[in-house]
Amino acid sequence: MEDLIKIIMYSFFSGVTVFLGGLLSKYFESNFHDGFVKDEILHTSIAFGGGIIVAAVAFVLVPEGMRLLPLVPMAVIFLTGAILFFYLDRFIEKKGGTISQLLAMLMDFVPEAIALGAIFATDNKLGLLLAIFIGLQNFPESFNSYLDLRNSGYSSRKCLIILFLLSFSGVISATSGYYLLSTLPKLTASMMLFSSGGILYLIFQDIAPMSKLTKSWFPALGASLGFLVGMIGQKILG
Repeated sequence: MEDLIKIIMYSFFSGVTVFLGGLLSKYFESNFHDGFVKDEILHTSIAFGGGIIVAAVAFVLVPEGMRLLPLVPMAVIFLTGAILFFYLDRFIEKKGGTISQLLAMLMDFVPEAIALGAIFATDNKLGLLLAIFIGLQNFPESFNSYLDLRNSGYSSRKCLIILFLLSFSGVISATSGYYLLSTLPKLTASMMLFSSGGILYLIFQDIAPMSKLTKSWFPALGASLGFLVGMIGQKILG
């Protein structure tokens, strides 16, 4: 019971940054006037979040799948994730929406939260560090997801409600990982690889192109800084 309480607490605090990032994004949208500075901050934030997501794929999601799965299942699962999100992205575009940031955040947040619950069963310290890492990732990703939703026509109120509800998905995912997947590491690794395929598709199809800003070099630097955050998190996690 004590472990369950800790998992709920850690996953809640790592997930609440989803809502907090949305609140900051709402403030940014309302209080910064349109212009080059606002565009530069926005594009740098998108690139920074993209860098963190790539780092999560490189250091957390893919290595576990490669370690536990044979070559053919590894390749098939990864490719299936990429193909599925190829079709999903096309479907959303036909409907006139653009929620790639939100999809990438969920594809990153949910499997990592599941891994948090599964890992916590055997290593409390590593679980705590992973919760901190997830919380740091969620903040810039949800900042961009709010703006993504706004560009798709959602009201500020609806955007914040969506992000508020999604902030609790970490608790559900971590609890499920603890009870259902702590003895099924290959299934957990498969979910991570599937997510990685989808995330990389979204990064190169939607997120990276959105971060480009004419006559500005800060967005590219933001991507490097985002990846550095992932490197630091991986170094801490060991």
